[in-house]
Amino acid sequence: MSTRRTFLKQSGVISAAMAIPAIPFAAPKAKFKVGLQLYTIREAMEKDLRGTLTSVAGFGYQEVETYGFNYGNNKYYWGLEPKQAKQLMDDCNLTTPAGHYDLDRFFAKDKKDALTKYVDQCIEGATIMKQDYIVWPWLAPEYHNMDEFKRLASTLNTIGEQIKKSGLKLAYHNHDFEFITHDGKIGYNTILDETDPALVKLEMDLYWTSHSSPVAPLEWFKKEPGRFAILHIKDMDKTDRELHTTVGDGTIDFKTILKDHQLAGAKHLFVEQGNNYIPDAMSNVKRSAAYVKNNLYPFIFYIGIIFLQVL
Repeated sequence: MSTRRTFLKQSGVISAAMAIPAIPFAAPKAKFKVGLQLYTIREAMEKDLRGTLTSVAGFGYQEVETYGFNYGNNKYYWGLEPKQAKQLMDDCNLTTPAGHYDLDRFFAKDKKDALTKYVDQCIEGATIMKQDYIVWPWLAPEYHNMDEFKRLASTLNTIGEQIKKSGLKLAYHNHDFEFITHDGKIGYNTILDETDPALVKLEMDLYWTSHSSPVAPLEWFKKEPGRFAILHIKDMDKTDRELHTTVGDGTIDFKTILKDHQLAGAKHLFVEQGNNYIPDAMSNVKRSAAYVKNNLYPFIFYIGIIFLQVL
């Protein structure tokens, strides 16, 4: 039987413990910067490159994903050689961890050697830009069949190994066509199943996945946990699902998707909008940045916190 002294001691310990507030314990989680895929503001960049990037930084974006490289009129990065482009990024207080490169233009069977040479150029440019990821962004319509998806997977493995040797990583960006059924099969499964996870990462476009995938993003994360290194935060218009819209104005439930960002393996999130600019692209990306900072990123931080009561 407890003595009065024992009871008082125990009561004192309990009281003291109750007086200690819950201590927030930060679980391991990604620390995302506010990112933008620059293709969204391509027209503004063509008119005033430096001024546009300066404005982007002013909107709160901290990192950007480049587009296009050394092809046609878009020589190197928007007409700038890599060292010049890197200096411009530094001047505008922006970093660029990833870029879309024109790898798809060398997918024809007779362009294997050209693709190898082009990948070497991409590696050189990306290294100077301090990027981590070289992204395959597109596949021409004539290749949207299962035989070509299998050849694509083999090609991704080949150049993924070439890129990995340089210390960089390859990622594949999806659209809607990877989810179209061909005799009961879809290309996205082929890409995931027949590429080496050590050589090929994924950049999931959340608009196109929400638009056309037979399953929710979470099911893909479960299938290939840790492989979705980059996510595109692109929203769907409420009245016409074929149109994009400013992030936060559309129908996509980003909070539900992003609560599983650790399972996905996401390292970077980039806002993107490819059409439906109302009133204009720069106004759209400004509002998107505000929504991401005020609504999505605080949510991601919150779900990564565990509260412990010290007893």
